[in-house]
Amino acid sequence: MKKLILPVLGLLTIIACKEETKETNREVITVEYPQTKKVDTVDTYFGEEIKDPYRWLEDDMSEETGDWVKAQNKTTFGYLDNIPFRAELKERLTNLWNYEKVGSPFVEGDYTYYYKNNGLQNQYVIYRYKTTEGPDNAEIFLDPNTFTDDGTISLGGLNFSKNGKMAAYSISEGGSDWRKVLIMDAETKEIVEDTLVDIKFSGISWKDNDGFYYSSYDKPKGSELSAKTDQHKLYYHKLGTSQKSDALIFGGTPEEKHRYVGGNVTEDGNYLFVTASISTSGNKLFMKDLTKLNSEFITILDNADTDSYVIENVGSKLYIVTNRNAPNRKVVTVDASNPSPSNWKDFIPETENVLSPSTAGGNFFAEYMVDAVSKVKQYDYDGKLIRDVELPGVGSAGGFGAKKEDTELYYSFTNYVTPGSIYKYNIAEGTSELYKKPEIDFNPEDYESKQVFYTSKDGTKVPMIITHKKGIELNGKNPTILYGYGGFNISLTPSFSITNAVWMEQGGIYAVPNLRGGGEYGKKWHDAGTQMKKQNVFDDFIAAAEYLIENNYTSKDYLAIRGGSNGGLLVGATMTQRPDLMKVALPAVGVLDMLRYHTFTAGAGWAYDYGTAEDSKEMFEYLKGYSPVHNVKAGTEYPATLITTGDHDDRVVPAHSFKFAAELQEKQAGNNPVLIRIETDAGHGAGTPVSKTIEQYADIFGFTLYNMGYEVLPEKVNDDVKQ
Repeated sequence: MKKLILPVLGLLTIIACKEETKETNREVITVEYPQTKKVDTVDTYFGEEIKDPYRWLEDDMSEETGDWVKAQNKTTFGYLDNIPFRAELKERLTNLWNYEKVGSPFVEGDYTYYYKNNGLQNQYVIYRYKTTEGPDNAEIFLDPNTFTDDGTISLGGLNFSKNGKMAAYSISEGGSDWRKVLIMDAETKEIVEDTLVDIKFSGISWKDNDGFYYSSYDKPKGSELSAKTDQHKLYYHKLGTSQKSDALIFGGTPEEKHRYVGGNVTEDGNYLFVTASISTSGNKLFMKDLTKLNSEFITILDNADTDSYVIENVGSKLYIVTNRNAPNRKVVTVDASNPSPSNWKDFIPETENVLSPSTAGGNFFAEYMVDAVSKVKQYDYDGKLIRDVELPGVGSAGGFGAKKEDTELYYSFTNYVTPGSIYKYNIAEGTSELYKKPEIDFNPEDYESKQVFYTSKDGTKVPMIITHKKGIELNGKNPTILYGYGGFNISLTPSFSITNAVWMEQGGIYAVPNLRGGGEYGKKWHDAGTQMKKQNVFDDFIAAAEYLIENNYTSKDYLAIRGGSNGGLLVGATMTQRPDLMKVALPAVGVLDMLRYHTFTAGAGWAYDYGTAEDSKEMFEYLKGYSPVHNVKAGTEYPATLITTGDHDDRVVPAHSFKFAAELQEKQAGNNPVLIRIETDAGHGAGTPVSKTIEQYADIFGFTLYNMGYEVLPEKVNDDVKQ
């Protein structure tokens, strides 16, 4: 049995020694936590006082918080360093990761571009070749690995002018959502003007060859990583001018705040369409005719009750994707001269499956999710069905997009046991041929995926895909990771992961349920997991765990639950509601303080999914009822917990994780360790260098397996040796 020494007064240094238990001769890592001080901080909500003793950890600029981070990391890595097979996991992750990965090619101007990673490069490199000369003459166009030695500055996006002669690319430093934009002469690869700064949650859409649109907030006062940002604006940057002179195109009026604003120019350059939102769901829609000098914005939708955007135009005929009166989405057409919804006509009608359309080569490609698996149909611009696209198998297909004049496109296909491959598709003939298949040390034939449907607490049927080695024995002793998200209309579809492959090599099971709150079954499925219905998401996840246990895939002693961001909330809520259900909990970059999440960065924009503690007494009490930080109870034995976050996470600020760790460390009653791993120079996840990702997963899998009782990797141990 592992021995856990609970905190004593004073800041304790780590003791990561090994003790030998009399029962099993198993060496156990002993941990002493740094004590986290408490400060009397109280908020009052609708007459009820709520204590927040760890509020001081929200100050990411304070030296005291920095010292706390260092002490916690010292404790955590002192523990992880003593896991006997951690180095083996890192070596296997490194070896499996080391294969060439190539993205789909795309044409800009005279060149064909593609992304490639030779294997262990921290960031993908962009290559190009003259389209007329072929790939044998490819050269490096942009190498983000040269931005910094440790790979912590990543490429955020790359967009070309209409003629392909200019490029604008954004970079993220330390994983931050704040970006800088550099402008390059694509012919010479030279930077041509000053860097644009303080840009956030923005695409880059070129108006012509002389400038582009981008979005940002005013730079906040105080901490750039945690201060609230809720007034998004659209700007136009004209090449050769200072950013200070960039024109404000949309937003910025005090009487009407929009937290998310985006601008997109049509392929023919005739129209600018602007979406404006106060939350992550729903948007207003506006149009500007760029062919007319000083034209005014025309309102297409004046409310944010639905999600709608323009996907294509042919002259003045607009094609709009919408869930207005269509929870599973449809495509409608309307003339730009009078684009109000009363004039919309169905083009691709709604079906029982969720639609995600794209365009390429003068065709529409309608991708549907059928129980989280891709089906694709091809239509012409008159709405006539041309064909059902034959896919390589059952899984996730994506990338059915190209320019109007293109005659072929490249799409990707993957599932939980199939590494992502790229196929070239002839748009006129409807034929696919394999373009790139990765050469990886993993044999899909040794593994299987199975979709099951289980019943949640209220009787709702929920799908789950379970993946593992063929021939495993369902004896309740298989190490299992149950991964979930359940929010923000985001769908979890089958895809291959190097890290999951290493997990399954060890005899592990990887299970993914499609929880309510996601988008797998459209708007109704999403709404069924929001605000006062959020508990449905946790109930779905708990029922998934119970299904795995009841059907002997695993048992409480071999089950880990994992999720990130909103999925971190899922893990935090599940482990505090049902600590008896799992052995290990792995909340990553989680939203864990549900009473204050909306006071940080862009958190107020998540209110559609969560509601806020300021909305009403009823909403406050509901949030308080499941908020992980507020539901850690003294004297409860919680599972072994490894909380992960990044010190530069300005999406879900690390204070969520800090406060949750402090609560758990103080109140944990059993012998299971509670650790927090705080990555430096890392944010919410995007752009994380490969080297850091490998280290993270070696730690996560090592912690998980060790706390399931393994002394050596599962592939090396028989059931009778397993503790």
